[in-house]
Amino acid sequence: MLRTYAVPGLLVAVPVLLALLGPFFASGDTGKDIALTLGGGHWLGTDHAGRDVWNEVLLGGRSLVVAALVATTGTYVLAVPLGLVAGMTTNRLLDESIMRPLDLLLAVPSMLVLLLLASTAPGVWWVLVGVVVLINLPDVVRICRTSALSVSAGPAVEAMRLQGESRARIGLTHVARSMRRTLAADLGVRFAGAIYLVASASFLGVGISPQVSDWAAMVDRNRAGLFVQPWAVVAPAILIVMLCVGVNLVFDRWLRRRPVAPEVV
Repeated sequence: MLRTYAVPGLLVAVPVLLALLGPFFASGDTGKDIALTLGGGHWLGTDHAGRDVWNEVLLGGRSLVVAALVATTGTYVLAVPLGLVAGMTTNRLLDESIMRPLDLLLAVPSMLVLLLLASTAPGVWWVLVGVVVLINLPDVVRICRTSALSVSAGPAVEAMRLQGESRARIGLTHVARSMRRTLAADLGVRFAGAIYLVASASFLGVGISPQVSDWAAMVDRNRAGLFVQPWAVVAPAILIVMLCVGVNLVFDRWLRRRPVAPEVV
């Protein structure tokens, strides 16, 4: 089992540990030194403004990783109950009242929502997280609803109803558990999408200060000098890619090791 998760675990652990623990090891020295090449006390050189690239890497991951993690968690906390209710209800009006507003939101391009809403409160962290949750919510609710519809139409749910089980108990004990594989398959992609949205906001300077230490903002600030000082762009970009790929590989390996349980009547 350790061998199965060794590579994905390493891909996730490196950027996560740098993001969470990096600020404790970062230098508090704000002095700037133009030394684009490696050495001179700068492991990865400096960026165009004289900031130490390695120090910026240590400082720049927490905002991106924590925002993506909180946004993904918030999305599922809201989407799973809504999807269960919409998928199991026999009241068509209730189903329509949940799904149609989300369909309207789904029709609006995600980047347009990000720009319109996050720009209303630039620099406010929780607003950016809320916008990412709002963008991802329609897709996850639809996935949960479709999965709940499929499971609730099965013979096991019908048998539980005949035994007098309440709809809430059926939803929590059987339908929600049966949705785990579907949600796990979506979770890795959704987390990567949340990183993409948070990074896009940082790249565009929406929701954060343009001068804040942030991996995505580093890519934006230093892309013009990519061929002069590549590490200022390559180092944060590699960490973002490692995290996205690693999370998806972890869930992929987990799904492969868990056989599909047959439905018991």
